Amino acid sequence: MAQTLQRLRRRREFLNVAGNGRKFAAPGLVLQALDRTGDAAGQPNDESVRVGFTVTRKVGNAVIRNRVRRRLRAAAAEIVPTHARQGFDLVLIGRAGTRNRRYEDLTADLTEALRRVGASRNGDDK
Repeated sequence: MAQTLQRLRRRREFLNVAGNGRKFAAPGLVLQALDRTGDAAGQPNDESVRVGFTVTRKVGNAVIRNRVRRRLRAAAAEIVPTHARQGFDLVLIGRAGTRNRRYEDLTADLTEALRRVGASRNGDDK
């Protein structure tokens, strides 16, 4: 079953995930995840996985931050549709190590982070 990826865009969505979700820090990224399936408000498309990306100024100047964000988007586009459970909001936060980390290691970090926060499709969640 193919999942649809949607984007988190509003600040309150990011804050909701940060305040109520689970977090795992890997060498290449930080993943925050919030399960929306038990949400009383009910999202219009509960079958989707919503993903947001953020990179702070500590990582570098605008060029570097945009490069890190692009790498995170590429990794998420590859991993999230096949590995993430439906009904989750995910926030990927770029770290200083994201910039120089090998792409294979970055996707492995994302896969491990999904498993650790309980958002992975396979049954070996934490």
